[in-house]
Amino acid sequence: MIDFFISYNSADKTWAEWTAWTLEEAGYTTVLQAWDFRPGSNFVLEMHQAATEAERTIAILSPAYLDADYTHPEWAAAFVQDPTGEKGTLLPVRVQKCDLEGLLSPITYIDLVDLDETAADEALLQGIKQERMKPPVKPTFPRGAQRSVTERPRFPGALPPIWNVHHNRNPNFTGREEHLASLKKDLSSGKPAALTQAIHGLGGVGKTQLALEYAYRNVAEYDIVWWVRSKEPATLASDYASLAKALDMPEKEAADQLLIIKAVKQWLEQHPKWLLVFDNAKDRADVNDYLPQGKTGHVLITSRNVNWRGIATLLDVKVLERKESVDFLLKRTGYTDKEVADTLADALGDLPLALEQAGAYMEAKGRNISYYLNMFTVHKNKLLNRAVPSTDYPDTVATTWDIAFDEVIQISSSGADLLNLCAFLAPDDIPVELLNSGVECLPESLAAVAGDPLAFDDAVDPLRRYSLVEITAETETISVHRLVQAVTRDRLDADERKKWAEAAVRIVNTAFPFDSDDVGTWPVCSRLLPHALAAAEHAQALDVALDSTGRLLNQTGIYLKKRAQFAEAKEMFEHALAIGEATYSPEHPDVAIRVNNLGNVLQDLGDMEGAKKMYGRALSILTKYLDEDHPDTVTVQNNLDLLS
Repeated sequence: MIDFFISYNSADKTWAEWTAWTLEEAGYTTVLQAWDFRPGSNFVLEMHQAATEAERTIAILSPAYLDADYTHPEWAAAFVQDPTGEKGTLLPVRVQKCDLEGLLSPITYIDLVDLDETAADEALLQGIKQERMKPPVKPTFPRGAQRSVTERPRFPGALPPIWNVHHNRNPNFTGREEHLASLKKDLSSGKPAALTQAIHGLGGVGKTQLALEYAYRNVAEYDIVWWVRSKEPATLASDYASLAKALDMPEKEAADQLLIIKAVKQWLEQHPKWLLVFDNAKDRADVNDYLPQGKTGHVLITSRNVNWRGIATLLDVKVLERKESVDFLLKRTGYTDKEVADTLADALGDLPLALEQAGAYMEAKGRNISYYLNMFTVHKNKLLNRAVPSTDYPDTVATTWDIAFDEVIQISSSGADLLNLCAFLAPDDIPVELLNSGVECLPESLAAVAGDPLAFDDAVDPLRRYSLVEITAETETISVHRLVQAVTRDRLDADERKKWAEAAVRIVNTAFPFDSDDVGTWPVCSRLLPHALAAAEHAQALDVALDSTGRLLNQTGIYLKKRAQFAEAKEMFEHALAIGEATYSPEHPDVAIRVNNLGNVLQDLGDMEGAKKMYGRALSILTKYLDEDHPDTVTVQNNLDLLS
């Protein structure tokens, strides 16, 4: 005799599986469609047999369950056997908020709504007990009974065991239901052409937020969700390869990063239930070699670029519909004036990022929508009179952040300085430790705050309140939207830009390991890599701190070369060499070292003539300053001899 037949709607499959597992673990037996009904069997007969032969029926209650027609006969069969409820034959378990009507309304249910897994486990096992039939000891699992599924199902809503998404879920996410439904439908279709989706649109339209919401809504579908920062090829490779460590693959410690990437890709091609997100990818060439073949998992790509046909199905994301913009503003602020919300949404161009900034301002200041609309008009006119609008972002973005920036400056000048610094680093996952440990590299206005944890928290607080930054406590990192960074930089005059670009590159240079070719330093190098690339780019463009910039690029090149990222390493060495020649002289000993490094990577790339030329030049420089038996001279001579 089976103890429990579990009746459920397909939308609540994860709850049904968790319930069945929990009961079997406690020693009961269950029948569950997902586990026990085999392909080719008669579904109606199987359901009838299960419902009539089980001692009790558990109904997983949710709006989907109550609305479905086919679930009614399942619980009705149990109800007929025990109309008074004396035997507890029908046992409803509520997993979502719903109103019970008709024959179900008088039956007491087990309520799991809003409980965590421990509390839900206890509520379920206590709820199924009937005191007069309670055994003196915990029931043991019946001899011979076997579970159809060998791994315990995750508690519904729990994150997958392998998950590296550092962005928090947006509690105010509004709209985009058609896009989410489209992604779900296409990715679940099994069609190879639909398993990779490219979400494209202008900056600030919410591409990353859409990918985030999809990942959080569908956690039950995946055992792996892996986020890959894809703006720079080097960062893309590093994030992708780091999945090997999470999977505990044999190749995880390999020096050759290309070998790790190949192993990860092959693993994904052979295993199901994974989601890869390539965030902010530039073009198809950057990600093409990382896309697993076959139909084992799903891929999301976010990009401003529209040219993804051939490797992905396109999803064009526009600004919000006006109703969605109004709904967001009212939800975000708690106000109810739809008319003025509509006017503000129109002024903001229905751009999600501008709407969020407006909502954050109103929340922080306790102001209503009408007040903000007036503020927006004043600041927009001020911005338009200030300079030619930037082509990198809509004027609505500049206006909304101009309002927030002015408030931050009034509350905390240190907070404004912190944002200025972050504007010259990579946008995602800026380590708080990087800022706290590099005090000597910072301008005096920020140095005292960075070295004092309490003062640092005070500086961060207004930035968080106005949604200018996002703090991830688990990883102790700060993230800043790319458009926030762009507007922040554009607000600064020429001298201020140089000051903060110099501070950024010096702080990363100080933190970046000298021995970046040592495997023991690679976790630090990997974490700092995107910030090294961003800071060096800004410093080069503004012609500041070239000594630190050249050294940082050289060490980055050494790290990338050791990870077999030869093309990227070559670019770093070329930039470092050009800076060295301009900063010192073409015949300086430090320049010789960078020339030799460039020769090394040219050799790795198969350009033997180019490598020989570099080695010859390096040797010519070194012999002017060093003896022929000096280690540096010997090293370069050996490199040259090997190619001769």
